[in-house]
Amino acid sequence: MRQTARMDDEAPDPVDYRFLLANERTYLAYTRTALALQVAGLGILQFLTHAQSSVRYLLGVALVAAGSYLGVAGYRRFRSNERAMRAGHDLGPSRAAGVIAVGVAAVPLLAAAAIALIALF
Repeated sequence: MRQTARMDDEAPDPVDYRFLLANERTYLAYTRTALALQVAGLGILQFLTHAQSSVRYLLGVALVAAGSYLGVAGYRRFRSNERAMRAGHDLGPSRAAGVIAVGVAAVPLLAAAAIALIALF
């Protein structure tokens, strides 16, 4: 009689594969974005030769670092969501989105300010 069995003895419900695949697609989007940031940073470091070298290094390294952070954060989010879905728990909040949003807004502003200051002097 299944109704009188303890909850611990029951097998967990199978996870809907659509959610697992959606989680994987989200991880791949994180990875694509991380690679785009890294390639942009490497491109700036390699090919932006007409800019002040300190601005070039600052912007290039910042983009590579942001891409690296996003790649690691995307993988951690993927694994966390995977575990939560398989265990039947709610998904936790994403902390990486706020950090990346601030970085994507702040790095170009800082680069523009540095370029403007260099142009003035």
